[in-house]
Amino acid sequence: MLEISDLDVHYDSVHAVRSLSLSVGAGEIVALLGNNGAGKTTTLSAISGLVRPSGGKVLLEGEDITGRPAHKITSRGLVHCPEGRRIFSTLTVHDNLLLGGYLLRDQAELHKRTDRVYDLLPRLAERRAQQGGTLSGGEQQMLAIGRALVTGPRLLLLDEPSMGLAPLVVAQVMDLIADINAAGTAVLLVEQNATAALKIAHRGYVLDSGQSTLSGTADSLRSDPRVIEAYLGGA
Repeated sequence: MLEISDLDVHYDSVHAVRSLSLSVGAGEIVALLGNNGAGKTTTLSAISGLVRPSGGKVLLEGEDITGRPAHKITSRGLVHCPEGRRIFSTLTVHDNLLLGGYLLRDQAELHKRTDRVYDLLPRLAERRAQQGGTLSGGEQQMLAIGRALVTGPRLLLLDEPSMGLAPLVVAQVMDLIADINAAGTAVLLVEQNATAALKIAHRGYVLDSGQSTLSGTADSLRSDPRVIEAYLGGA
C-alpha cells in the first residue's frame, strides 16, 4: 500500500527526517513510535504532501507521489488526520463531516458515507446539529476521524489520536481504529502512547532524531527491553 525509501526532510538547516524507509501493507496497522521531536509528524506530513521532501521517494500502491500537492494525494485514497483534531469548531458535527467529502461530486454517495460514520459512531449522530467546538475531547477526536472516513481512505494516516484523552476514551479511540482497519482500511498510526498503539498494530517502527532505530512486529517490540524502558514505562 505504502512504501517510503530513503526519505529526507529539511526545515531550513534542521534535518528533521533522515534516510527513512518504511512500508505499510494492505490491511495493516503500522505504528510509528518515538519521543517528541523524533520526526513522526514530519514523516506523515511528507507522505501526505503537506511538507515537500528534500530526498527519497514515497510510493502509494506503486505510484510515485513524492512531493505532489496534498489535494492530489488525498484524491488517490491517502487521507491524513492531523494532530490536534483540527475540526471546524463553529460548524455543526454534520457540516464537519460533509467537508470531509469535498472531493465528491456525487451527493448521494456523500450522504451514504456520512450515514456510515453515524452508524459507526452513534454518539456523533446524537450530536449532529451541535457545534464541533462544544464536544468533549474524545468526541472531537472521533469527529476528526469520522471526517477523514467520509473522504474515503484506503490508507489512513493518524497523528496522535489519543493526545489529551482520558484512559477510557483512549481505549474507545483505539477500538475505533481497529474497527476501521478490520473493515479494510490500512493505517499508519503515530502515537506516543506506545502501549495502546502496540495493542492494535501489526508492526511498528521506532524513530529517534528522524531515523528509524528499531522495527518489527508489535509483539517483538512489546517484548524488546529498549522499547519497554523508553516507551512502556518499564512495565
